[in-house]
Amino acid sequence: MSDALFSNSWSGFLRPDGRKGIRNLVLVIYTVECAQHVSYAIANGEEDTHVIGFPGCYDNAYAIRLMLALARHPNVGAVLSVGLGCEYTQPGKIADAVRASGRPAEWFFIQQAGGTRTSVAKGKEIVARLREQVRNETPRVPMKLADLTVGCECGGSDGTSGLAGNPAVGAFFDLLVDAGGRAIFEETVEMIGLREHMLARAASLDAKQQLAAAYDKAERYCRSVRQWSVSPGNFAGGLTTIEEKSLGAFAKSGTRPIQGVIRVAEQPRGPGLWILDSVPDEHFMQFGYTNPNDTEGLMDLISAGSQIVLFVTGRGSVIGSPVAPLIKITGNSATFRAMEEDMDFDAGRVLNGKLTLPQAGRELADLILRVAGGEPSKPEALGHREYFIMYKHQETPSLAAGCRA
Repeated sequence: MSDALFSNSWSGFLRPDGRKGIRNLVLVIYTVECAQHVSYAIANGEEDTHVIGFPGCYDNAYAIRLMLALARHPNVGAVLSVGLGCEYTQPGKIADAVRASGRPAEWFFIQQAGGTRTSVAKGKEIVARLREQVRNETPRVPMKLADLTVGCECGGSDGTSGLAGNPAVGAFFDLLVDAGGRAIFEETVEMIGLREHMLARAASLDAKQQLAAAYDKAERYCRSVRQWSVSPGNFAGGLTTIEEKSLGAFAKSGTRPIQGVIRVAEQPRGPGLWILDSVPDEHFMQFGYTNPNDTEGLMDLISAGSQIVLFVTGRGSVIGSPVAPLIKITGNSATFRAMEEDMDFDAGRVLNGKLTLPQAGRELADLILRVAGGEPSKPEALGHREYFIMYKHQETPSLAAGCRA
């Protein structure tokens, strides 16, 4: 990697836990579906205010961990939590956890605020106050490539995803890891057939044991639900077997050693390359799904601290994400031309000889650094902030103690 990429610097936002954010957002969190409309109305027209929420009346440990991780994400400066008033998940306790992280947070119940219009007006007043506070009080600090955590997954794959789209990300991940940053890739259910390939990349015996356990669980999950991660769209795009798709999906990890396995809402335990396990645990498999759509998988990556997320799609996509900017990559130049208003990076140029793979990795790195420095990605500029937080069951170290009624 050139010295220029190592030394490239921009101004970020320092959080009390020492992490650095590339955005300084106010996050509105609703704790039940009944509070969704009010929460979106509060954020409507408000600059740098994003919304996430959980629809269920009854709480779920996975969802609470995810929301708390997002509320304390390095890109988030302050939080407003909005509840209806009779759900299990308590907005006041979410606000308490956020304040304990050193960020300002407020909350209220719609039932106590007086209804829709009064709640929206109240929420907008709070958001304006929080925004002013984080703008005036958040320290600005220099950031470099080593300060980034970047997550990636793929979806809507075709034959070019494994040949160019994912390998271009892998080339960037090698640069990121070499610079001292953190790279996270996921979708262990899209690595069926690659057990020995995964274990050969383990950085240590402990990492090898973690990878073996994650792979074996993913295979048991696929057998238990009789569903393998390949779709009619994948076949239409030129893929023929789950092994072929798996090899292509694994290509986004690059070539560096895998340091270990993390779970949803768990941060990497150090620099380097990590794999995210989002598969429901054994005794919950019949009650939960691994990523039911690409958006849920991206939220899992963001919950692990990714300041930016990458999405590789051969067939094209129009999704975005809240909290962390999404950069969309395709290995299919025809898809890029057809959907250029939505797609950020054309890795298909590797296949037509216009770029070498190392050049694609470097060019992608330059784009990522521009977005980290404040340039909006295409989904970000279009206002795409899709998210999905579902009922899922996975036993991870609890980040949500005390957040239930």
